[in-house]
Amino acid sequence: MTAKLIGKVMVAQGGGPTAVINQSLVGVVLESRKFSQITSVYGAINGVRGIINEDFLDLTQETTHNLEQVADTPSSAMLSTRDKPDVKYCREIFEVLKAHDVRYFFYIGGNDSSDTVRIVNEEAQKTNYEFRAIHIPKTIDNDLVLNDHTPGFGSAARFVASAFIGINLDNRALPGVYVGVVMGRHAGFLTAAAGLAKKYPDDGPHLIYIPENPFDTEKFLLDVDRVYKQYGRCVIAVSEGIQDEKGVPILQKLAGEINEKDAHGNIQLSGTGALGDELCNLVKNRLKIKRVRSDTFGYLQRSFVGCVSDVDQHEAREVGEKAAQFAIWHNLDGSITIQRTGQYSVDYKLVKLEEIAAKTRHMPAEFMNADGTNISDAFRMYARPLLGSGMPTAHRIRAPRVDKILNRTRE
Repeated sequence: MTAKLIGKVMVAQGGGPTAVINQSLVGVVLESRKFSQITSVYGAINGVRGIINEDFLDLTQETTHNLEQVADTPSSAMLSTRDKPDVKYCREIFEVLKAHDVRYFFYIGGNDSSDTVRIVNEEAQKTNYEFRAIHIPKTIDNDLVLNDHTPGFGSAARFVASAFIGINLDNRALPGVYVGVVMGRHAGFLTAAAGLAKKYPDDGPHLIYIPENPFDTEKFLLDVDRVYKQYGRCVIAVSEGIQDEKGVPILQKLAGEINEKDAHGNIQLSGTGALGDELCNLVKNRLKIKRVRSDTFGYLQRSFVGCVSDVDQHEAREVGEKAAQFAIWHNLDGSITIQRTGQYSVDYKLVKLEEIAAKTRHMPAEFMNADGTNISDAFRMYARPLLGSGMPTAHRIRAPRVDKILNRTRE
């Protein structure tokens, strides 16, 4: 039997917040505190930057009651960072962890966070320092490879689907063209979720555009024109990351040179209404439709407190618990993945860090219809369970029309 590895736990949160990331945090903390070989459980403030700065909280001394309340609170309770550590940065992380006798490192995050865990773990191996490192999945983009889905996606998808119920109802009452720009960068899962709550044949979104399918402005205009002529209105869901056949972002093509970049040098897709505005101008100018509106959902999708999936909550808690069990009970390193079993249930598997690190998953082609402008039944079956219980639904009046007497009509 392997000897117990005695020492401290360090847990941190990285990247964009989600509605359920604190469930994973609390899962790690409470599960770790059950093991006698754990001397303390630390939480790093502002992710890996907090580790470098030795800015920690001693979560061993936090009450279970308050941790449970934090678990139900969206966003990152330990605060986050957009730092993308290189080897030198990761070496500094390891030196701090070693100085504090941290033997178990848990990092909750997406693609970049998994790569950080991999490099830090390799630094520990070089010095023969007994150490366990686990990456815990988190991203609303749902773009981690080897996962059926990721914690955070279900709640964000629930928000997007619910929002489009309201948008569709509004657009039906006062018809026009509406463009809703959804997060996801290079993966279309979250934008596709806009179509999950459609109930009636003429419900919107009538058109959905994802980054995986090359976007053509001329075809877009033909699509909008066709739908508008058929229904007298058109609701559109567009991913922030749509691009042409050469991989050039449509925002860049329509708006020209984009000066605003994110921390990693990428074109700033979130936090700007530019794409929606440009698409609206295109429709107004080319199709001569007067009532054209857009919204960019932006950060609303990530931590919306009134729209959390219970399925997402439960799974986010369990990936945190399983991470602690794999590392402390079984002395293993790796990345936790969610595997679907049956209709509907999941199990958790540990995979090698290098199999996850810095890789991006894209939405399968079969999740869209043949035309590539709306979701398929395969996507509905895949994503609907992730939204959780109690999803709202819309209803219509079914009473018959009264016959006219004066036959007057006001345009």
